[in-house]
Formats: sequence, structure tokens, C-alpha cells
Amino acid sequence: MSSSFNIFRVGISFVIMCIFYKSAVDSLSELSPQKYFSTLQPGKASLAYFCQADSPRTSIFLEELNEAVTPLQDYGISVAKVNCVKEETSRYCGKEKDLMKAYLFRGNILLREFPTDVLFDVNAIVAHVLFALLFNEVKYITTLEDLQNIENALKGKANIAFAYVRAIGTPEHRAVMEAAFVYGTTYQFVLTTETALLESIGNEDIENAHLYFFHCKQVLDLTLQCRRTLMEQPLTTLNIHQFIKTMEAPLLTEVTEDPQQVSTIHLQLGLPLVFIVSQQATYEADRRTAEWVAWRLLGKAGVLLLLRYLKHKIFTGVPVEFLVLDDIDSLISHVESNVHVEEIQEDEDEDTKSPNMDVQDDEVAETVYRDRKRPLPLELTVELTEETFNTTVVASDSIVLFYAGWQAVSMAFLQSYIDLAIKLKGTSTMLLTRVNCADWSDLCTKQNVTEFPVVKMYKEGKNPVSYAGMLGTEDLLKFIQLSRISCPVNITSVQEAEEYLSGELYKDLISYSSVSVLGLFSPNMTTAKEDFTEAGNYLKGYVITGIYSEEDVLILSDKYAATLPALLLSRHKEGKIESIPLANSHAQDIIQIITNALLETFPEITVENLPIYLRLQKPLLILFSDGSINPQYKKAILMLVKEKHLDSLTPCWLNLKNTPVGRGILQSYFDTMPPLPLLVVVNLHSGGQVFAFPSDQPITEQNLLLWLKKLEAGLENHITILPAQEWKPPLPAYDFLSMMDAAASQHPTRKDPECTKETDVQENDKKQHEDKSAIIKEPIETLRIKHWNRSNWFKEGEKSFRHDNKENQGCSGIHV
Repeated sequence: MSSSFNIFRVGISFVIMCIFYKSAVDSLSELSPQKYFSTLQPGKASLAYFCQADSPRTSIFLEELNEAVTPLQDYGISVAKVNCVKEETSRYCGKEKDLMKAYLFRGNILLREFPTDVLFDVNAIVAHVLFALLFNEVKYITTLEDLQNIENALKGKANIAFAYVRAIGTPEHRAVMEAAFVYGTTYQFVLTTETALLESIGNEDIENAHLYFFHCKQVLDLTLQCRRTLMEQPLTTLNIHQFIKTMEAPLLTEVTEDPQQVSTIHLQLGLPLVFIVSQQATYEADRRTAEWVAWRLLGKAGVLLLLRYLKHKIFTGVPVEFLVLDDIDSLISHVESNVHVEEIQEDEDEDTKSPNMDVQDDEVAETVYRDRKRPLPLELTVELTEETFNTTVVASDSIVLFYAGWQAVSMAFLQSYIDLAIKLKGTSTMLLTRVNCADWSDLCTKQNVTEFPVVKMYKEGKNPVSYAGMLGTEDLLKFIQLSRISCPVNITSVQEAEEYLSGELYKDLISYSSVSVLGLFSPNMTTAKEDFTEAGNYLKGYVITGIYSEEDVLILSDKYAATLPALLLSRHKEGKIESIPLANSHAQDIIQIITNALLETFPEITVENLPIYLRLQKPLLILFSDGSINPQYKKAILMLVKEKHLDSLTPCWLNLKNTPVGRGILQSYFDTMPPLPLLVVVNLHSGGQVFAFPSDQPITEQNLLLWLKKLEAGLENHITILPAQEWKPPLPAYDFLSMMDAAASQHPTRKDPECTKETDVQENDKKQHEDKSAIIKEPIETLRIKHWNRSNWFKEGEKSFRHDNKENQGCSGIHV
């Protein structure tokens, strides 16, 4: 079994996807024997039901088999109904007694055959199929001696998950098999249906299924018995997953910080934390007590040893019960009687949702679940396998989506990817393909795919380029279209340069990049050209870049007053061309210059672009509007920008119709929703003051300038002060902005060969390019603006060149 399925451990929401996600394309295929055997792929499992072609189509078994298609496909197992005709000579159709059976294949090798009366419902089908495939991961035993032998063999090596189920094929059996499919390479799963074996280990409740966790890995003395922890929840897939996650967590954690700053897997799973406060003088005794309590509460609560004197203020704002440990058994009973673990029931009927599934903690998983019946035209993309991958990507320029069929984010992005295929249908030379890493984990490993979803662009003779932008249709479409230009375009004449700057040369791409960049260099400026080429390669897919270094380059430099080496930035929407000198600018500097040039002067703030503008570390001048803004307001603000009055601010506007969260922002500033339009200054990065432009004054250039001067002089009162506490996501795993900042902080140094126009790409097919992440990243040295105070609001910030990820407080923007 592939190790890639260990990724299931990332969270409950992903396990939910394995159980509940259902695509409209997952229905029972009906094939002839010849067609069926031609579809079998090496290494892939397939369940086939052989029956007469004229057999009833509405049989109960077929209905159950159809229900099993989706869960089995989640585990990479295809399902088909094979229609036999009388003249069929296949061994599976030859005899009457062989019909009405289901056969499990791996590739074209038969593993098991099942009479249909054994596969009596969807649970039995899934349980039997997984049981047959996981014969190495799950040991079936019948005697206590068998269990003791396994236990002794694994002491000091691995832990055991021991399950008792009343019968094979029950829902509990299915749940154990699904857990073994995920955790079978980490723990030894042992299964029994013998009541005598259950009674022999001290459990007389034979009417219910049970799961024990045997802690054998740390037992080095072979004469000692492995400690056992009983799972007290019903045996469902989600409950087993939660139970195993608590078994993986540290038994006891020592902490010194305030309890409200502590986050463990127990909190993420909805379990309480028990803090045992220790004093230095009694540390050893306190730790022994805490370990004893932790073993008693294992799977029910997390236990932490707080290494500090008890101060009531450290628990401010946290629901806490204070108990005296005179009677530890009373403490255990108290916690056990008050622990409430929400049980998420399995969805027995696809059309009847469990009430607990109406709202999920993970909004992505919730969205995918609610859209699970949305039909996706997957035929617009080519599904690749280990056998077809190399031949396909070599034969054509390809975009490959690597995803996991069980993961919520993957399935959400798959819908966007299909939308992209619809937009590009019949217009693109790029072949859109996909690889389900749940089926082809070895292939994904070979392609250096370590997370999902990942999009890579493959071109003949070159290493793949990874896409690392926003996971949406429009952003990916922009990346693909702009990647048609392989590197800085080699402009060969002044006339061609003018066509390039005007947008005529690549007019079909202007809608994807409102800025075109042209580097001007003398022919002998070798180093400067190399730096510019490296920057252009790095920004490929995000902005159009070109390079001109012919003998007559002075014609362009004189026309645009540019001192060589220089950049010409053509802003097509504004019809402006500006020049920026590049003397002594390295590749990282050029990347930063171009990246800053992509920022709009007066942008509309959205959820997607807000982190980009927050990184400027300037107070926000925001115009809130319920729709499009008044052109006169825009003209007034742009005039102040032109006159350099707003250099210490980030002017922007927010359309409440496009970004409804703006209403919540305004309501946090005011007691009631104020009339719109409304102009405010938000000192987000220092002080948290919010100032509102007087609503009785028209927003004109003169009024706005006078108001800003009053702010500078400290003559305006703030309407509110934003709280100073750090705003964090609900769980560490949801801290996507920190992940983005971490990725943006890594900027590898590399040298890429010069590239030519798209028409000249074939000449360079033999040249190897390093694999890179095509994302606009900040260089290691970033400009940080000083925090404001009322005496220096509009003074230029001091420049300190050092990297500080903590300055990138993207999360705080929601509360502006």
C-alpha cells in the first residue's frame, strides 16, 4: 500500500471527504468481457460483477453495488458490471455456477471471488474488498495465543490496533478496514470475530464491536504486557480516526506559556485539556501524578503540566474549573462524566444527510460536500497513469494537475480546473491533464509532488515549472496564457519595440497583464542583461517581459529619457510609459521593481489582493462604496497621489457589492452602518486608530488634503481603536497566509539561459532549465516602513533592509 495515504493524518475534514464525497460520474459501468479486461491497468484494483446480459437491472445487489462505486473509487478501486452473452467463452462466463459472482482483480490477476450473497449491502462490499486487498496489513486471528504471538513479535517495534467485530461485512468491519487502509503501514491491525478471544482479554461485552490500542512500541522487556487503551466510542471511521490521532499525541506535554496560547491535537478534535500546575519544589511528584492521570484519560482528554506558580490572571478569558487534587479518582470521574465528544454518524443514505454534516469546521470540505452531486465534464481533461504519463507529456506541451481524490482542497480545485478546461476548449495548444495521486502515488513521488493540489507545466526539452498562484480558474488561466511567452522576449528592432510597448505585439495577452516590461541595454552590458533575463524567467506567467539590446538602443533611451540600463514600464490601461534606471540592480532588485510596478495606484481591495497591499506596511486610506465609485472621488484621490501627498498611505477602495465582508468591517468601526460612500484612514500596523472623513463634506481634492493635514497635526479624533491582540486562524492547519509568507520568503538564486520568442523555442529544446516555482516572491531584503505616530505620520519611513515575516500580518486585514 502506498505511503502517500499517510497524508490522511492531516485532519478529520479530509477523512470526511473519503466517506461522503460523491461525484456524479461515479456510477456503475456496464461493459462486455472483452472491453472490461482491456481496461484493467497494472497495479490497480478492480471489482467486476459477471452476470447474464439479460439479467434484471433492478436487482437489490446491483443497487448496493452501485452505491459502493463511490467509496471504492475513493480508495482507487474501480467497479464494473460485466454483461455475458451466451456465446461468450470467457472462464468467468462459461458456466452457470460462475455467474452471479463478483471477482476482485489487481491488474489482470484474480485475487478473490465473492458470491453475491456475501456482498449483501454496501458496507459488506467495501469491507470484503478492502479486507482482501489488505491481507498484509490486517491479520485475522481466532485464539488468544495468536494475539500473544503477534504482541510479543511487535514489542519494541510497533503498536497494535486490535478490533473485535461480531461478523465480517458489518458497518464496524468496514470502519476498521477503512482505518487500516489509512494507518496500516504505521500500525499492525489485528481483527477477530471470536467472542471467546474478546472475553479472554477481559471484555465481556460481546454484543458490541470494540477497538483496543496496544502500546507495544516502547515495551522493551519481553516479559511485560503491552499497555492497552480501549476506544469507548462506537466503531465508525471518524471515531477510529480521532482515537488513533489521540494515541499519536504525546502522553504528557510540559508547558510554560499561558493556557490560551496552547493548541494541541486534543483541542482540534474537540477534547478538553487538563492543566496540572506544578511548583518547582514538587516537580518530580507532580510529573508522576500527571503521567498517571494522562494514562487514565488517554483518548478522552489532553493532560499538560504547567510549570509555573498558579496565577489567576493567566487564565483570563478561558473557561476553567479549578480542582484540588486531593482525590485523583474524583478528578478522573469528573472529566470523564463531562467530556462530550461529538459523534459524526456515517451517512447510510446518500439523500439523507446527517445533521452534523450541515455545518463543518472546514469550509472547503463543506463546500465540496454540498457540491458533490455537481456533474463535472472530466472528459475535457486527460487522466494520466504511470504508464501514460511520460509518453503524454513528451508528445505535447502539457498542464498537469496533481491531486488527491480524498482531499477537500483538491476536489474544490478540480472544479476550477475543469472550468479552466471549458474556457480553453478548442483554443489552446496546451493539453490539460490530471493525475490522481491516490491511485498513482509512486508517479507523484517521482514528479516531486509532496502536497496537493499542485499544477505543473511541462514543455518538451525543459524541466517542469510549478504554478504557485491562487487556486482559482482566472489566476491559473492567466498563468497559462502568459507562459506562452517563454522568457523575456528578444525584441529585434525599434519598430518591434514600439509595437511591444503599445501592446500590439501581444494584444491577445494584454487582458492578462496590464503592464508590459521592456529592458533596455547596450550590447556590451552582459551582466545587466543576465540579471534581467533571470528576473524575466522568474516572473514568467505573471507579467510580459521583453529585452532590447541592439546597436540603435539609444533611439529608445532618448525618446523615453531612460539612462541605460533601464526598464520601460508600459501601463496599457493608463496609456503611460515610464522609465526606471537599473544601474547596479541585481536580479532580486529587478524582481522587486517589477512586482511593485504591478501594484495599482488606487486598487479595489478584495479578499485575494489584500495581503499584497498589507505587506507595504502603510496605513490604509479606504473609500467604502456600495458599487462603483464616483469618478470625481477617484480623480481627487489620484491627483493627490500624483502630487505625492499620499506617499505614506495606501489609497484603495472597497466595493461592498463585490466584497460583502466590508459591511462587517464598517460595523466594527461604527455602532450602526454609516451612509456610503465613506472615506477612512486605518492605522493598522501601529496604534490601531481609525479616522473617518467628515460625512458632511464632499470628497474633493482640497477637502481631503485639509483633513489629512489635520490628521498629521493630531487635530482629529479617532472613531475607534482596533484591538491589539494577534488575530489567528481557528486552527494552526488553517493558517494559509503564514504558509504563503513562508513560501514568499524563499528566493533561490539561479542562472537561466537567455530565451527567445515563442517561435524560437524549438531551437532551445535541448537546453535544460532548472525546475522553479513561478510565483512572485519577495526578495530576502524587503523595505519595512516605520510604525506611525501622530508626529510623523506623513514623514518618509526609515529604510531597514532585513527580512521579518512577522511584519506580514495578512490575517489582520479582515478586521481592518
